[in-house]
Amino acid sequence: MTDYFKEIFYGLKSLLIGMGITIRYCFSPVVTVQYPHETLKMPARFKGHIELIPDEQTGTSKCIACGMCQRTCPSGCISVDGEKPEGAKTKMMTSFMLDYTKCSLCGLCVESCTFSAIRHSMRYNLAGTSKQAYIIDLKKRLEESKK
Repeated sequence: MTDYFKEIFYGLKSLLIGMGITIRYCFSPVVTVQYPHETLKMPARFKGHIELIPDEQTGTSKCIACGMCQRTCPSGCISVDGEKPEGAKTKMMTSFMLDYTKCSLCGLCVESCTFSAIRHSMRYNLAGTSKQAYIIDLKKRLEESKK
């Protein structure tokens, strides 16, 4: 019989402790962000997908299509093509594709770029209904951002 009352006592004690925690958090400040209407500011060290850095003088990409990022990428998600125009000193990038479905966000491509032509973007709100939405043409995206 005493075990029965002990169980009731410990059950009520547990209930009161739980209700105390609930009441305490009920009156604390709200930390929830109402997502579509409010967004959080991303920290400076956030690593999104990579993006091309434009040259300040010309507005085009700094990338010379050396392919170092493509060779360094362990996931094989970067594809860079370029050609050397007649009379030019360096190659020009013709295509820079990123397959974000394969990217592991390791950052080796950014570290290996000796021309500082790529960086991690601050974009985090990526959504799509197909795999094609995550195969990104970074050269086209850079040209669109200039407009």
